[in-house]
Amino acid sequence: MEFPKDLSSFAIYFLIFSSMFTSFVTAAFGIGGGAISLGFLAIYLNPIYLLPVHGAVQIGSNFGRTLLMLKDVQKEPIIPFLIGSCMGSLLGGVLFIQFPSSLIQLLVATFILWTVFGKMPAIKLQYIVFGGIFSSFLTMFFGATGPFISAMVKTIKLDPLKHIATHSSLMTIQHIIKVIVFGLLGFSFAEYFNLILIMILSGLLGTYIGKKVLVNFGKKYFKVVLNTILTLISINLIINSLMTWLI
Repeated sequence: MEFPKDLSSFAIYFLIFSSMFTSFVTAAFGIGGGAISLGFLAIYLNPIYLLPVHGAVQIGSNFGRTLLMLKDVQKEPIIPFLIGSCMGSLLGGVLFIQFPSSLIQLLVATFILWTVFGKMPAIKLQYIVFGGIFSSFLTMFFGATGPFISAMVKTIKLDPLKHIATHSSLMTIQHIIKVIVFGLLGFSFAEYFNLILIMILSGLLGTYIGKKVLVNFGKKYFKVVLNTILTLISINLIINSLMTWLI
């Protein structure tokens, strides 16, 4: 089985294990795995390959999680989010303009903190379209928009299993569309196919283990852990934003 020649054996094994670990994190805690996975991939992959490969791996991770929790998926947001994701990904792919990342990070962090500490009303279906547009546009430039989508799903006020199942289904849609757009832009996944496939399989194992943890202990810690992770991610975004302005 052939792997990218620029990756060492250690890097390949590390990335395969990291896929299992990050899928476990998302399945057990509801968020964080995508962002952590992006960080791990960034250690070894050329930036040109980073977002397309990350998107392809995340399709498998999120789709596997969706299948395992299919009966818990809240179906109402899917169509409006799909429509919005198509529009946002195409817009991002066509423009491919780097907006000031510091400003976008600050806006996303503010939104996430609002959902954690504020009294944000439930997002109606027609507004989920705009959430799909915005998050899918962002994913073409930053990759991991899971925290934004999780914050959006959080406003629907679902129980832990339904929250993660719905979040996974929306992330699957977004990553599929993103990978298609990258393909249309000329990116070839052939060299990374075997690595992507094995990372997807190891991610499914992590998802299965994570679901067991969620089912057994989810109601005790889910909201606290979810809000804590969202807050930490927001603080990190704010710090990165401020550092960009200060440097």
